[in-house]
Amino acid sequence: MKKYLLSAEPLSNDLAVLILRVGFGLLMARYGLMKFQDFGNMSANFMDWLGLGPKVTLGLVVFAELGCAVLVVFGLFTRLALIPLIVTMLVAFFVAHAKDPFDVKEHSLVFLIAYIAIFLSGAGRYSLDWYLRKDRFIKF
Repeated sequence: MKKYLLSAEPLSNDLAVLILRVGFGLLMARYGLMKFQDFGNMSANFMDWLGLGPKVTLGLVVFAELGCAVLVVFGLFTRLALIPLIVTMLVAFFVAHAKDPFDVKEHSLVFLIAYIAIFLSGAGRYSLDWYLRKDRFIKF
């Protein structure tokens, strides 16, 4: 036991990435689902940072927070799915909550850090990305 607690070697990188993907993906999907369910009320006053109108901007946020988050949970097209999530969290932190106190905007920063870490590490062995890789099925 002491060997594992004092070692710098990872116990399981793939398991760690799975926990990050599923945990942060489900938490974000919850926010996306809330925005989707309240779309009608939120779209009138949603911040239009893209200049495309508040409904389109909110639709893109729901796509990222719900659709892309679900893809991250399953580890399907993980790095592609993380790009809209990373952009959304950057905008949330630096634009939408720019004038808010840090304790309000740190929520988006926590998600941003986790998504960057997952992006850099990849989906891991416990993902659909891993099982759909072509090189797993072609042996030379």
